[in-house]
Amino acid sequence: MNEERYILFDQYLQGEMTVEEKNSFEKQLSEDHEMASEFETFKDVQLQLKNKFEHDEEREVFKANLTSISDKHFNVSKPKVVLMKPWYYAAAASIIILFGLFFFDYNNPTFDDYNNPETASFVERGDSDTNLIQAQAAFNDGKYDVAIPLFEAILKVNNTPEIQYFYGVSLLEESKYPRAEIIFNELIAGTSVYKEKAKWSLALSKLKQKKYKQCKEILQTISQDYENYDDVEQLLDELD
Repeated sequence: MNEERYILFDQYLQGEMTVEEKNSFEKQLSEDHEMASEFETFKDVQLQLKNKFEHDEEREVFKANLTSISDKHFNVSKPKVVLMKPWYYAAAASIIILFGLFFFDYNNPTFDDYNNPETASFVERGDSDTNLIQAQAAFNDGKYDVAIPLFEAILKVNNTPEIQYFYGVSLLEESKYPRAEIIFNELIAGTSVYKEKAKWSLALSKLKQKKYKQCKEILQTISQDYENYDDVEQLLDELD
């Protein structure tokens, strides 16, 4: 990526473009897949920064560290005080990621480290339920935003733990935490075979939100009979 693109990305997200500039930018995104991918990365990094640094003091410390590191990678010839815009933070953070120096949360596990949704297989041969067929296909293709409304329609007539579970996982994948956690807690309160899976998914929800203490507390309630208990132990070790 380059600084010019970061400026464009930031101007678009901050609503600083004219109507003509916005239309031109969106046309570029639709035609240039590489640029579109970079734009999504930019938005993700900005969101991570926003979630990570909730307090002014944390932001100031981060800014000071990033200024020092990013000056090196951007080949800035001499030290200077810089009033950095959000795009500059994201640019510096992205460079650090590429060089393996992304220091915040360095010692903490991430959601992506443990995010391995199982394959949905609740449609039987010859099943004619269109919603079920489409929901299963969307889930297995990672199109969780498509799967969610399909699961909601199914649950109105077929409110089984299995459908609830895959619906909850879809919500989690789309970062709809409150709704996902309601589903997981309902399953945890029940006696179905999805009880322990729901505990694991609830723990992953806390991990994705960087709520490490709550994640650890939930992990400690998971039965050792859980089929993927090795992952539970590994995540607990990493959280210690």
